[in-house]
Amino acid sequence: MRLIIAGTLNGQLGEASRIAMDKGARVTHAADITTALNFLRDRGADAVMIDVRLDIKAFIDQIRSERILVPVIACGIGADQRAAVEAIRAGAQEYLPLPPDAALIAAVLEAITDESHPFIYRDPAMQGVVRLAEQVASSEASILITGESGTGKEVMARFVHRKSRRANAQFVSVNCAAIPENLLESELFGHEKGAFTGAVARRVGKFEEANGGTLLLDEISEMDVRLQAKLLRAIQEREIDRVGGSKPVKVDLRIIATSNRDLTEEVKKGSFREDLLFRLNVVNLKIPPLRERPEDIKALAKYFADKYAEANQVPRRVISEAALQLILRHGWKGNVRELENTIHRAVLLANGDEIRPEAILLPDGKPHSPAATGSAIIGELPPAAATPGSAALVGRTVAEVERDLILETLNHCLGNRTHAANILGISIRTLRNKLNQYNDEGVYVPLPGEGQRAAI
Repeated sequence: MRLIIAGTLNGQLGEASRIAMDKGARVTHAADITTALNFLRDRGADAVMIDVRLDIKAFIDQIRSERILVPVIACGIGADQRAAVEAIRAGAQEYLPLPPDAALIAAVLEAITDESHPFIYRDPAMQGVVRLAEQVASSEASILITGESGTGKEVMARFVHRKSRRANAQFVSVNCAAIPENLLESELFGHEKGAFTGAVARRVGKFEEANGGTLLLDEISEMDVRLQAKLLRAIQEREIDRVGGSKPVKVDLRIIATSNRDLTEEVKKGSFREDLLFRLNVVNLKIPPLRERPEDIKALAKYFADKYAEANQVPRRVISEAALQLILRHGWKGNVRELENTIHRAVLLANGDEIRPEAILLPDGKPHSPAATGSAIIGELPPAAATPGSAALVGRTVAEVERDLILETLNHCLGNRTHAANILGISIRTLRNKLNQYNDEGVYVPLPGEGQRAAI
């Protein structure tokens, strides 16, 4: 990932920079917010880490006025609650206490970039897709990757990039579903000075940031039809027009797009251009849903069990045969993302030397699919199946257990939202929604930089 660190790089902030580089980040140093803004306009970044001694509010206000969408992480000495609260109120996504902790920095980078998952596959259904991906990776053909949400479309896109002739150049990802329609054009194509109120300088967009490399248009079906016409021209002519620009800019890049919808049906509905579909769909990599990949379920479940045991500093436990059969029978509508979250919770709830069926709980309390043989389902386990640790859960609602798990994890992370969300296996947005709900209910929620001080 591309990281800008703003502030004086001596002592602890310099150490944070070194740790980030050790984790694979490409770090650019800016001594002040003016330099950081210029770097963002000229070359872009995946995140900005900024010293709280700088004017974070002015920096965030400025990037918002220029329609630059980038996560901002505030850094400060020790557990300075006042500085942490002010930074979060100013719009920082996270507060990172200094001196830096390697695991915490890794968690923050992982949460922001979503680059942490290795490409794990064992099932024959997936092996066929991978063979096709390897065959076309070295070409310049546009690729459309389709599949349900959570199947690993972005992981596949990064795999194609690593196998391509552009592997040493940039891989830039744009989530078309996450960016408001009125901001997406500027995000993709950049803008010229004076193009709109707040555009105080020229800014390059994702097409220019990815020049020479690969541009991933994630969930492209969410793009407005009017913007699709400009995208089509950019792909056909290999040139883009910045917003407010007077002359085109040549670009050389490989386009990969993903969608969880049937774009042929979207064309029939009139919400997606047929000519753009033809341009994107030179090669289609269709990823099967996880429920059709039993060997992948086994391999991924083991990987996540080991990963989150290490992350939470708990003993590694094997997944029992009964628990594995339960996992294999589930429909996994959320695919790999849902499996990861489920195994993460199981690691935290398990007792003894194995992960047993009673630890496989869903966050909303709904049971997994029952076995064809009529054996027990989650939520209806016979008393004999319970372990001593699970007895404490009996008589409590799933919402209560979930709340305690979230707040205890946040307490463990000294109030760091990003680290807690990573441990819990949920998005930072989901975590913040839960914490807002708990605040509304009168439950104390730890602030960034502090542990929980009141019993639940």
